[in-house]
Formats: sequence, C-alpha cells, structure tokens
Amino acid sequence: MKNLKVIAFTHKHVDLKDLGNLVICNEELDSRLINLKNNLDIPEIFYIATCNRVEFVFYGAHELTDEFIANFMDKMNFCVPSERLQCYLGQVTRYSGLEALRHLFRMSCSLESLVVGEKEILAQVRRAFEKCRKAGFTGDFLRLMMDRLVKTAKEVYTDTNISRNPISVVSLAYRKLKEVKLPENPRILVIGSGETNQNLAKYLKKHKLSNFVVFNRTLANATAFAAELNAEAYPLAELKNYKKGFDVMITCTGAPHAIIDQATYENLLQGETDKKVIVDLAVPNDIDTQVIANNPIHYIEISGLQAIAAKNIQERYSELEHAEQIIDVNIEEFLPTVKQRRVEVAMRQVPTTIKEIRHMAINEVFAQDVNNLDPQARAVLEKVMNYMEKKYIKVPMVMAKEILVKSSEYENN
Repeated sequence: MKNLKVIAFTHKHVDLKDLGNLVICNEELDSRLINLKNNLDIPEIFYIATCNRVEFVFYGAHELTDEFIANFMDKMNFCVPSERLQCYLGQVTRYSGLEALRHLFRMSCSLESLVVGEKEILAQVRRAFEKCRKAGFTGDFLRLMMDRLVKTAKEVYTDTNISRNPISVVSLAYRKLKEVKLPENPRILVIGSGETNQNLAKYLKKHKLSNFVVFNRTLANATAFAAELNAEAYPLAELKNYKKGFDVMITCTGAPHAIIDQATYENLLQGETDKKVIVDLAVPNDIDTQVIANNPIHYIEISGLQAIAAKNIQERYSELEHAEQIIDVNIEEFLPTVKQRRVEVAMRQVPTTIKEIRHMAINEVFAQDVNNLDPQARAVLEKVMNYMEKKYIKVPMVMAKEILVKSSEYENN
C-alpha cells in the first residue's frame, strides 16, 4: 500500500484559472504518460482532470520529494514557463500510502469537491481511469483500488443524504417549475443570456420543452444563445413591444433596477388573464414589486431559492460523518484484499515450478528407475504423482491465505 501515490493540484491551493495550464488534451495524453512511465520507471498511472482539480495517481516506489515532483512535472512537458512551474511546486498536495487511498475515496465520494455531494466526480474518475486502462497505463493494483473506490462511492451516495437535496439555483428553480401545472409546451420568454439562464433553459430543453424566445441587451449574444434553443432572438429594448404572449418568464439580467414594470408586463400579457409563472433569478430582482402585487403570478425568486440551497448545503455537511464511516469500513476491508492479491500473484509460479520438478524427477533424476517399471507399476506411479502435484499446488495457497487471515485479525486487535 505504501507505493500508492497521488500528486494533486486542486481548488484548495491553486487558482482555478491556473489549473487550466495543467490540463492535458486527449490527443497528447498517451504520449506524455508513456514518456513519464519510461523516464521515471512508474509501473501504473492514471490522470484525472476536472474543473477544479488535476491529479496524477500512480503506483511506484518513489518518494514524493520536491526534486521528484519537479522532475515529474518536467517529464510531463507542460507548456508552462519554468518559473511558473516552480510556483506550482509550492501549491501541490502530495499523498502516499493509506493517506493517498483515503484521499481518493473522499474525492470520489465528493467530500473534497467545491460542491459537496455532486455525483459527477465519480463518473469523471471512472472515465479517467478507463481511458488510461485501455491505453495500458494501469495494472493489477489500480484495478483493485478502482473496484473498491466505485463500491465505496456508490454506498455513500446510496446510504447517506449527501447528494439527495439539490443546492444549485438552476436545479432548485427547475424543481419549483415542475411543481407548477404548465400548459403543454409552454411559451417561455428568456430574458438575459448569461450563464444562469443558459443553464436553466438548456435544462428545460433537455426535458422536452422547445418554445423559447430570447431577449438580451446585446443582440449578438441573444442570437448565439437562441441558436442553441432553436428560438427567436431580440434585443432587450424590444421587450416592451413583444406581442406573442407567454406562459413562463425566466429572467436574470445584470440591471441595477427592475426592468419589468407594470406597463411592460401588461403589454406582454396581451390581454391574457391566466396565472403566469415568473422565475426571477436576478440580483436585484428584475420584476418590479408592483407587478407581483397586482397580477396573478406564480413567482419563483432568487432569495427563496438561495435560502433552500443554504439549508440543503447544511444538510449535506451533516452527512459527512456518516460518509467517513463508510469510507473507513471499505478501507479496512480493502487492505486484506490487497495482501491476498499479492500472495495470489506471487503464487502464480507454483504450478509451473511443481510441474518442472515432476518432469525432472521422472525424465532425469529417476529416469532409469522409472523405465525399469512394468506398465502397471508405472500407472500407479503416475497416479501418485498426479495426486501429489495437485496437493502441492493447493497446500501453499491455503496456508498463505490462512496466514493472511490471522495477520489481519492480529492487526485489528
């Protein structure tokens, strides 16, 4: 276990924009890892890159000294000036042995993510490992570790509440929308083409809604966003003249004051009197208070969603202790598995060696005596030899496993 190592650059110590310099594109990954393995004699390795971490996981008898990590970074051929690489060396987090194993389990269970409980990290780790496995960069140890890592993460996500309640405004807004009875394929006005509105609109599109119209202060941005939604695009200044009606309004602009006053809202209604849905994700709100007070509106606004998100975050953090307990149990179970696998690998040569001894005994050492035997006696000898061969192969395997069990029991007492 002491040979498991992790070299990590994460959001905890590295500015997120600087992490981009350490990301390796898929086209270059194989050649860079081959260069690294050959130059530093690393038997097994895989590489993980997400929006908030870049990590190298490997198995090898290397001390994670500053000199080794500097050499490691150099062999990876990062397109970063040497003086900047020195800065990264001051921001690296290094893990070895059990500490590395615990880190990888915690990371895959999303206990070390920017957003605790986000399941996507497990999928990202699995994809990263699978890519390196197919390229031949991983081996027996990392395979065993990944099997246990996936099992552990699934238990954490299933047996705790760490990921059950959404904490992103977009997820919460969508859930609130699902609670409202909407007409079939509702007319949706999207006001503002920033990231929040883009995420929510794309989420709605993914769930089969398609009747969008986009307004934005800059028409070019509205047009680009509308193209993704197969929607019409207008400059924000034209909102007061829009006459096609709506069922849902999603708004999130950077305006310093409300942009939808009573007059604008009445024009948008075009005489319709049914209750409309407004999702106002702007800070400050885009909807004037008079509009809310004077009209039948199902109003979903940012402060209420943020309050729910804060409560859900707190609930997730309260599950950390339970998640840590699941990780502890899996680490305890994993260590004997690794030892047993080591014995199995070491004992692979036993059958071959015993067969070689048998062949030498019959054909060289006792060849003359065997040749002098009559057919019946020789048949009996063959039976005895076959029996002994099977027993000699089985006995050391059983004894080794018994020793491992007793060793584990001793370590746990």
